[in-house]
Amino acid sequence: MGTEGTIVFVVVVGARFLIPLLIPRFPLPAIVASLVLDGVDQTIFQSFGYDPPNYQSYDKAMDVYYLAIAYLSTMRNWTSQSALAVARFLYFYRLVGVTAFELTDWRPLLLIFPNTFEYFFIAYEIIRLHRDPNRRSMRFWVITAAAIWIFVKLPQEYWIHVAQLDVTDTVAKYPVAAAVIAVIAVVVGLVAWLVIRRRLPAPDWPWRVAADPLPAGIDTIARARVWSMATAEKIVLVGLISVIYAEILPERRTSNLQLFLGVAVFVVVNAAISLWVARRFRTLQSIVAAFGARVVLNVVLVLLAGWLLDRGPGDINPGIAL
Repeated sequence: MGTEGTIVFVVVVGARFLIPLLIPRFPLPAIVASLVLDGVDQTIFQSFGYDPPNYQSYDKAMDVYYLAIAYLSTMRNWTSQSALAVARFLYFYRLVGVTAFELTDWRPLLLIFPNTFEYFFIAYEIIRLHRDPNRRSMRFWVITAAAIWIFVKLPQEYWIHVAQLDVTDTVAKYPVAAAVIAVIAVVVGLVAWLVIRRRLPAPDWPWRVAADPLPAGIDTIARARVWSMATAEKIVLVGLISVIYAEILPERRTSNLQLFLGVAVFVVVNAAISLWVARRFRTLQSIVAAFGARVVLNVVLVLLAGWLLDRGPGDINPGIAL
């Protein structure tokens, strides 16, 4: 890979890691930018005559990365508990499907477990631009998710993962048909927008692109428990993501069950130390204290794991583990 290819690769992959970090603060523009970059990254590489080896594996890992950040931002930003419940189901449903696909390499699983969460996230944030999501019922959010699932994601997932068709190649092969479809889509979208807009109630507020600030005096520490559904959710979230990432690592010797259980131990211990520090101090400095305590504790856990494994049939590379 020459200098030009290296620069393009670093810029594109760097953007795919950095742009999602803006999702918690600017949800809609950041996730749309992440979605667009996900769709055009390989086209950018091809336009420079470069095809990164094994990029499909990295691409899937970066998809999991930015969707995880989007899911975490729903818990911080969303005020509608109904929408949050639907988003939680959609996210974990897809995460289970991606994990199953990584373990079996059976592509129809990506059609059975479509990525409806991403477009549902976008739909919620579009509504929040002008209107209060709390005014929408659970029925509204379920219908919205179902419409996205059936009419948007199923055709898209079939196109990409089952038929394995490429948009760039298809447009190049059928340019006239692609142009006609694009024009029809734009016209239908404009007509639908004009019809829907007339029936919409008056906006609840001016445009809100940035996420709303957290309510003053919010306090969840007193109600938090180490052994809780929240901790179980953390274990499943981090555990499944770790299994997905591990599938692209070469020369991995651990089984997926061993990896998941090991991650579970780290999650529980980290949750315990974070809650203890937060309850004890409850200040801005407690964030730094909790982080420092967790770093020290995780180093100790890795060294302890190495010591225990050396006395049994296993072993660990402390440098890589740290």
